[in-house]
Amino acid sequence: MSVVNRDKAEHYHWGDGADGWHLLKTDAMSVIEERLPPGMHEQRHFHSLAQQFFYVLEGSATFELNGEVFELARGDGLHVPAQTPHQVFNRSEQDLRFLVISQPKSHGDRTNL
Repeated sequence: MSVVNRDKAEHYHWGDGADGWHLLKTDAMSVIEERLPPGMHEQRHFHSLAQQFFYVLEGSATFELNGEVFELARGDGLHVPAQTPHQVFNRSEQDLRFLVISQPKSHGDRTNL
């Protein structure tokens, strides 16, 4: 066991300027902190096995889940069941920081739409 810190976590870049930090990376579960710059979004997709929980740390997020739109502010969370098409947008003028908790891990379990 060890203390987890974003500054020491495995870091990666995705999309056009977004960042992610692996806070926990096991086969059974992953916890990632992500930063999404203003105006950016991820590609619509789903996970066959992984359910996910998104929790907004800073900023605001727009989520589209299976055609339904959800607006999340700091402190809001959203559960995304497995096999549910979804997409996150940062339509604000500030960075969006959020946690993505996946069970089991979502890497290798993604189908882009």
